[in-house]
Amino acid sequence: MSGFAPLLDAGDAALLRRAAGTRLLVLDVDGVLTDGRLLYADDGSETKAFHVRDGHGIKLLLAAGIEIAAISGRRSAAVDRRLAELGVRHALTGREDKLAALGELLQQLALGDPKAIACVGDDLPDLEIMEPAGLGIAVADAHPEVLRRADYRCRLPGGQGAVREVCDLLLAARREARR
Repeated sequence: MSGFAPLLDAGDAALLRRAAGTRLLVLDVDGVLTDGRLLYADDGSETKAFHVRDGHGIKLLLAAGIEIAAISGRRSAAVDRRLAELGVRHALTGREDKLAALGELLQQLALGDPKAIACVGDDLPDLEIMEPAGLGIAVADAHPEVLRRADYRCRLPGGQGAVREVCDLLLAARREARR
């Protein structure tokens, strides 16, 4: 059961209409799925922390038939492992050109209309994929320019439940559209 719907108010009807058409959720990784910190062990290995509620939200969206993809400029074995655990089939990591990666993904999924995409970001490189999306979303602690240009601002920061908030929003929008 999703718990986000009660946080929406009457002024969010337009947002819900836009969100209801989402068929693909695209997530940045560092700063969205994680808190953005890079942690290195003495042996040089990298570790990341992921919020369990974000993972559950991802599973709920996948079960509802919404595809999920992650596009990141960095490669990380920890990210690949977490996305695989969650059943996310589209992990485009180590991709500096995020817009090209998004174009490939749209072609692969036969999604001709970028308006069917919701995209979550936190920093300037994410703007190139947030802007063509039907719904550009910024986590609460995003760069000020990303916050300014987002269609929706999460109440929660990256790595601390923001992705779950977005998942709950998309699920609430679908329920509302069916009424």
